[in-house]
Amino acid sequence: MTGHHMTHRERALRLIKDRGIARARDFKAAGIPLVCLKRLTDSGELVRLRRGLYQDPERVGEDIAHDLAEASRLVPNGIISLVSALRCHELTTQLPHAVWMTIPHKARTPNISGPRLEIVRATGEVLTAGVEHVRVEGVDVPIYGVAKTVADCFKHCRQVGEDVAIEALRDALQQRKTTASELMKYAAIDRVTKRIEPYIKALQ
Repeated sequence: MTGHHMTHRERALRLIKDRGIARARDFKAAGIPLVCLKRLTDSGELVRLRRGLYQDPERVGEDIAHDLAEASRLVPNGIISLVSALRCHELTTQLPHAVWMTIPHKARTPNISGPRLEIVRATGEVLTAGVEHVRVEGVDVPIYGVAKTVADCFKHCRQVGEDVAIEALRDALQQRKTTASELMKYAAIDRVTKRIEPYIKALQ
């Protein structure tokens, strides 16, 4: 019996080491039973962030800012976006396993050693609108502001997950980090007005 349990445990720990963060359904897909997750959480080998979301304890509170600075240095034409931008604006419980960046449509895919990247491409105003700058470790880090980031999450909801986009929209409005009219402005630029509008109406 123990031998069998070992393989589940090892498989679960390998999965979380690879990803840093994983959903219950990722473990399930790897054939790891829920009771095993509970055991690993009880023993402190996994950290349960919230229902269905687990993290490698070694990566709790890891230095996300450092990865952003590094990515901006290595990809000077990239803008921090989507889940990484949400994380900076404190609008998600997701812990990105990579740095999300938006780069110009025609730019070459960066081939760097360093932080893992999730690349999205954009052109025109979708690329240039709503960019803010923060300084991290002496590096100028371009990042999309709250309203633009939320609109981008709806635009790319297949990549980031619709639940993440909706959670970000709700939190951004409830925490007054943006306004409905700001959101609608960037929704129009991103052409996701029809997708976002019902959620904004429901929250007002």
